[in-house]
Amino acid sequence: MYNIVLKMIYICDMNTEKSLSQMRKGVLELCILSIISGMGDAYASDILARLKESQLIVVEGTLYPLLTRLKNEGLLSYRWEESKSGPPRKYFQITTAGTQMLSELIPGWNELVDAVASLTQDVNPNK
Repeated sequence: MYNIVLKMIYICDMNTEKSLSQMRKGVLELCILSIISGMGDAYASDILARLKESQLIVVEGTLYPLLTRLKNEGLLSYRWEESKSGPPRKYFQITTAGTQMLSELIPGWNELVDAVASLTQDVNPNK
């Protein structure tokens, strides 16, 4: 019986982590556009550091494909800059289309946050 309870707790923890991971991935595009918009030019490690500061831990293997997709969609552009301490660095900038997308995503995000908050504010899972 003890093993069954432990397995159920493990499965619940795994499902919770999976759900939380999916929620984080869902907002990464908004977060990345926001970071780059605020920084002007952003190097990938700067973006990762800013996400980490905000408790959105993202690995390079997640960030780079997303940056490439946003660039291919015309929401970001990039430029190469020589580095004094290694290979050239790719700096990303938000495009006019990216700024427009960001201005449309922010109100939608705020509406979503308000809706979820109104649905969860009175929930007591320990009841």
